[in-house]
Amino acid sequence: MPVITSIADLKRLHKRRTPKMFYDYCESGSWTEQTFRENTSDFDQIRLRQRIAVDMSDRTTASQMIGQDVAMPVALAPVGLTGMQRADGEIKAARAAEKFGVPFTLSTMSICSIEDVAEHTTKPFWFQLYVMRDEDYVDAIIERAKVAGCSALVLTLDLQILGQRHKDLKNGLTAPPKLTPPVILDLATKWRWGIEMLQTKRKTFGNIVGHAKGVENMNSLHTWTAEQFDPRLDWEKVRILKKKWGRKLILKGILDVEDAKMAAEVGADAIIVSNHGGRQLDGALSSIKMLPGIMRAVGDKVEVHLDSGIRSGQDVLKALALGAKGVMIGRAYIHGLGAMGEKGVTTALAVIQKELDITMALCGKRDVKDLSPDVLLVPDDFEGKWA
Repeated sequence: MPVITSIADLKRLHKRRTPKMFYDYCESGSWTEQTFRENTSDFDQIRLRQRIAVDMSDRTTASQMIGQDVAMPVALAPVGLTGMQRADGEIKAARAAEKFGVPFTLSTMSICSIEDVAEHTTKPFWFQLYVMRDEDYVDAIIERAKVAGCSALVLTLDLQILGQRHKDLKNGLTAPPKLTPPVILDLATKWRWGIEMLQTKRKTFGNIVGHAKGVENMNSLHTWTAEQFDPRLDWEKVRILKKKWGRKLILKGILDVEDAKMAAEVGADAIIVSNHGGRQLDGALSSIKMLPGIMRAVGDKVEVHLDSGIRSGQDVLKALALGAKGVMIGRAYIHGLGAMGEKGVTTALAVIQKELDITMALCGKRDVKDLSPDVLLVPDDFEGKWA
């Protein structure tokens, strides 16, 4: 077994062991990928303040996210097609998260269904919703999430019109993959992935096929998804969905102070500062650059989380020190899943927790809940001055 010391190690194994179209789906952004790149590079502008001669014993990374006890304030983000990175990928990731003690979020566009994940876990997980034009489908999937015991609804607000990801188009991304000559050649080198896929019945979008009207196969699924994302989603619909759900509501895709204020006004339990991992509006600012302004605007009104760009425990610490109560990781755990399945997700979480713990100690803190801006050195112009 290779020695894993960082998420980058898992990323290299992920690329080697997973079909190109699914690795590229994970490791890409929209258009020029500027925002995708800056989500990570902007973390590098923030430095850490080393402290010495302080008691570093009895440290803890335990905290809470929306009132839920967590081993560290990190949740697994909703990622579409996770079950194509590794057979039954959502189930494996959910089990790893449950054992580790952090929340798992299932995507609407998952391969394993809500019921699949509920059957293979013992604790409530979070469910992420894309709002579709078909209101009967939306009502039904909300009810399915309730029946499955999901404890929070993560409503994504920044994907009603799909950003163009060049790699997905060039690779002919589908689930399951179409067996074109280039795909067959690629799969010939990914034998472990193929053997596992042959052994599972879960190969397409489990929350949609057989649940949405008229969607019974891949052809009808493509037509349905192309037409169904509802571009009319507005704050009034958010209020309606909050009432229908009736449990904890997290709003994902907040990248503007005014939108953060509206999210607090409609009664969200938490918001996620996110640009969809750089996969939607290319040219938008990174999530970490937008976090301080959003914290000043609503940090005392609603719980704030951050998503997009987290690749290490030091990134987690920087987000928490700037005020976030938690973060979401997507690519970091997907690299683990693609590299080593459930064990890889556990490894990714362990790497991040160890980095968070050691960095916290060397910054003079013993409790993750005590992190504050005083452990950071932030450039005066970090947020930028924009006309």
